[in-house]
Amino acid sequence: MISARMQAVQTPIIPVVADLIAQNPGTISLGQGVVSYGPPAAAIAQISDFLAKPDNHKYQFIQGIVPLREAIAEKLKADNGIEMQQRQVVVTAGSNMGFLNAVLAITSPGDEVILQTPYYFNHEMAITMVGCHPVLVATDEQYQLRPDAIRSAITDRTRAVVTISPNNPTGVVYSEAALREVNDLCRQRGIYHISDEAYEYFTYDGAEHFSPGAIADSANHTICLYSLSKAYGFASWRIGYMVIPAHLLASVMKIQDTNVICPAVVSQYAALGALQAGSDYCRSQLAAIVEVRQQLQTALQSISHLCTVPPANGAFYFLPKVHTPLSSMQLVDRLIRDYRVAAIPGSAFGLDTGCYLRVAYAALQKETAIEGIDRLIRGLTDLVEPATAAH
Repeated sequence: MISARMQAVQTPIIPVVADLIAQNPGTISLGQGVVSYGPPAAAIAQISDFLAKPDNHKYQFIQGIVPLREAIAEKLKADNGIEMQQRQVVVTAGSNMGFLNAVLAITSPGDEVILQTPYYFNHEMAITMVGCHPVLVATDEQYQLRPDAIRSAITDRTRAVVTISPNNPTGVVYSEAALREVNDLCRQRGIYHISDEAYEYFTYDGAEHFSPGAIADSANHTICLYSLSKAYGFASWRIGYMVIPAHLLASVMKIQDTNVICPAVVSQYAALGALQAGSDYCRSQLAAIVEVRQQLQTALQSISHLCTVPPANGAFYFLPKVHTPLSSMQLVDRLIRDYRVAAIPGSAFGLDTGCYLRVAYAALQKETAIEGIDRLIRGLTDLVEPATAAH
């Protein structure tokens, strides 16, 4: 027998699309949100230090090894303007684990957590998995926050408001003013602001990332989530971290000890090396990403009669709305089978009305990415115009 709770959780979309890709060899994926580069040399160099200490093969601190937590605290002050007074850092096996830790620590079954739509599917899945209710608040036509709508959605059962900036899946960057308004609203209502900042270094065209944890008097109600997966080409190493109010530490430690005991210590050593390389490592990779981003943006603009693409100055995604009666999954299926190019259907992000595609542009080398973009444009041109005319 399968639990009713787990039956209510959506099936992860990435493996579904990956299976379609496997059935259609030669498909170029503009789907999964990873970068094409790997970790800095300083991260790999730390592995010898890990191996030199036999005790590293035993369990280490639940909260994360001390040198890594110290390096994170320095990074938070320098890059995010976050001071550690009344806060604690907990190293996690990726920021998805940090989000699940947070939800378990602050909710009881039946509570509500507000998500912005389009949402990140693993957030919605985690909330449902723990027996809570995701309350969906639509962003505006430019995928930007609507603080008044968030305010109206708060009830006595609301425990948190979640924001992601730079955003997955839309690629937008929320303004400092909007994030301050949401954070202040959470403070007034006695709930938490969970700020997912996994894409903090991926901003373009003058956009700037703002961390709500830098707001004065935000320490007791703000939870910030970070990841090394994107900026440091570190996805499979599974290291992220959460910055939490100090009063949540005991609860989070219980959760983490039960779930994973401690993140893989060899990965924590590598993460220490990555942070020593610093954000300049990520920024040194951005030129190649920006070049592919421009190619994709220009290509999508060339078919503006077939799709609408709101401005997206962060992360490495565009989320066009395609003007077709096809569902997003139907369109993804046709693109893979007939044109050998993959994207992620908008239905996975809570967009059940209309046809949306999340298109990622950082995972491939330039030549392959441009070929994938060409296939996408050909596919949309062929599939959307006849479908629209028939409709």
